[in-house]
Amino acid sequence: MEFIKTAFVFLIVGLIVVIITPLGLVFFIMNCLGLKKPAAFLIHRLMYTCAWLLIRLTGCDLKARGRENIPREGGLCFVSNHCGDLDILLIFATAGRMVGFIAKKELAFVPLLNFWILLMGGFFIDRKNTRKSLDAIKTGARRIQAGNSILIFPEGHRSKGQGLLPFRAGSFKLATEAEAPIIPVAITGSYDVFEKTARIKAAPVRIAFGKPIMTREIPPEDRRQALSDRVREVIAAELAESDRELAGPR
Repeated sequence: MEFIKTAFVFLIVGLIVVIITPLGLVFFIMNCLGLKKPAAFLIHRLMYTCAWLLIRLTGCDLKARGRENIPREGGLCFVSNHCGDLDILLIFATAGRMVGFIAKKELAFVPLLNFWILLMGGFFIDRKNTRKSLDAIKTGARRIQAGNSILIFPEGHRSKGQGLLPFRAGSFKLATEAEAPIIPVAITGSYDVFEKTARIKAAPVRIAFGKPIMTREIPPEDRRQALSDRVREVIAAELAESDRELAGPR
């Protein structure tokens, strides 16, 4: 049964790609014509709808808390742990605003995906090239200062059920460069939905948004390791709360 569900979900993913590709070209043209706000609104609604559809098709029990902590306007950074491939869809479906994300440079060569990453306000970064990394961060900071939101995974890669991994302190350079609020995000259970068994499974999933951390109020000397430790503590606490909820009463 899980094999049939998995095949069906991937079939829907393929159909979605076929449908949204021409829409992406329409949104690109709208941006070129100066219609950036309506294009951004339509992109957000499309991503929200696709994310919710795919999440519902998995059958996972998704519950979100702390969405009242997310500012409706203004630039910000979502900083999240990274359990599995479903994480970005979970944030699209629950954050209530358009979210771009930082992608490794290799994804810039993946057809269609590279186009949509750019269209959503994301960008690519080459961690092995310091100069190019700094240029990318400055570009991202300008986008945040213009009112956009960017998603950061400070662990650097998916944890795949190994728990919360160490954070790369340099990951917060984007937020501090833009002096943007940070919204800590804690995701539990997304790895169990597909990657754990390579089959779509209706696993319980929890996502929690912490209160904003105002980077501009943090002294410059604390904007690296101390900030990283602070955000990690918040995410760890939210993960523990989700674990207690899933464990149920004792």
